[in-house]
Parts: sequence; structure tokens; C-alpha cells
Amino acid sequence: MPVKIENLNYIYNEDTAFEKKALENIDLELPDGQFIGIIGHTGSGKSTLIQHLNGLIKATSGTIFYNGENIYRDGYKMRELRNQVGLVFQYPEHQLFEVDVFSDVCFGPKNQGLSPEEVEARAYEALRQVGLKEKYYKKSPFELSGGQKRRVAIAGILAMHPQVLILDEPTAGLDPRGRDDILNQIAKLHKERKITVILVSHSMEDIAKYVERIIVMNAGTVMYDGVPKDIFGHYKELEEIGLAAPQVTYVVKALEEKGFDIDTTATTVEEAKAAILQALGK
Repeated sequence: MPVKIENLNYIYNEDTAFEKKALENIDLELPDGQFIGIIGHTGSGKSTLIQHLNGLIKATSGTIFYNGENIYRDGYKMRELRNQVGLVFQYPEHQLFEVDVFSDVCFGPKNQGLSPEEVEARAYEALRQVGLKEKYYKKSPFELSGGQKRRVAIAGILAMHPQVLILDEPTAGLDPRGRDDILNQIAKLHKERKITVILVSHSMEDIAKYVERIIVMNAGTVMYDGVPKDIFGHYKELEEIGLAAPQVTYVVKALEEKGFDIDTTATTVEEAKAAILQALGK
């Protein structure tokens, strides 16, 4: 069990007039190799939660275990945790800083103490995995488009060979093709490397298409935790907290209300297509 969270609490500006409880009594287990989606409205605690997982934020109380070790114990090597649990920020500019793309991707493995040859090999591998063309390798990362910057930021984490990859809104602001390109690459990496992937997203379509488990955050607590079909079955409750189900969920529900005998658990376009064809007797 690589990540286990027990009774986690976090308070912003504790003991001040601006005190605010951001996380309350979080208990979660994140097994090896799962593709997990985390959803919630703005301010629900999603980003705060994931920043605890690699020690960027320290809990006010509670415990996080990684591979059975308490990351808050005295002497725990937080640097080793961050080598294994990689976080890609929502805004790639926050983690890009080198003079060119290739140097930026080399930075992480270089700090892991690898040989120059291994550093470069990992950088080339990671850049290929995210689908960035070689003509961009010697350009400043700040000359790239938003989608290209995201690819570089993801490559910089992948080059460190993490066991857990956390992505905070990796497709925000991208066009549909760019979004699909990046998420398809992530899904491929998840399948090939067997790594744990945690995807934070506002896109219910993306969540439904890629993840096998959804954690719903609301007001700093875990509201739901389960497989997509079960979670989106609570679409009315999700609407009450500012979320929604994928569009196809509403389509199949509407068809059921019109009298069609149809499977209403569909959450992806492919599942909805199959359900509609079956309902039509085709």
C-alpha cells in the first residue's frame, strides 16, 4: 500500500482571525497502480490534499504513510519521497525555470545523483513519452504554447521515474485535441509503467474516460469514494455541490424518462452508444 492517509487535518492560518479548516478527518488508501480521479468544486480541498502527498504541505494533524513509513517521523528523508511521488502543478510556469527545455527535464534526474549519460537518456525518454517534438528541445520553455509547456512539466517529473504521478488540472485551457493528446499519453504511461496516477480535473468527461476510481471532495472532506458508475449515479447530489456528471449520463437518463429500457449507468460516449443501440434493439 504505497500511500495511506489517516485522520488528516489541515488548517490555514491557524490561531489567527483568518483561520480556515481546509481538510478534515481524511482517511484514504491509494493502492499501487490505480488511476484515481479527484473532483470537487473550487475550495473543496483537492489541491490542498494532493500537496500533502509529497510533503509540500505538512498536516496540522494526522499521518501520511508512504510504503509503510510515516513521512512525518523525525529523520524521514522528504527528498526521497519527492523522487517517488511527483506532482505536476496546474500552471506549468510554476515549475519551469531552466534556459531550455532539455535542461529543464534533466534537472530532476540530475539531482537524483545519476550519471550524465543516464540523466540525458531519461530526459530523451520522458520527452518522447509526452510527445514533444525534438525541434523544441533547445528552445526556452517560456517560448512554447500552453500545451507544450504542460508536456515539458510532465516530462520533468517522468524523467525522475516516480511511482506516483499527480496531475493538477493538466489540461486546463487546452483545446480538445491537446487535452486528448496529453491524457492519452498519461493513460499509456499508466498502463506501461504500472504507476499510480492521480488526476485532479474539472472535466467530468475526462474523469469518466480515464480513471477507475473517483474521490469527491466537498468542504474539506471526502464526500464519495468509488468507481465512476457509482459516483455519477449520485449526479443530483453532485449538482448540489456545484459539480455534474458527464453529459452522456444526462442523455441516457432523459431517454429512460421517455420510456426507453436503457442502461443508465453509462459514463462514456462508447458506453452510451452501446446502451442506446441495445435499447433500440440493434
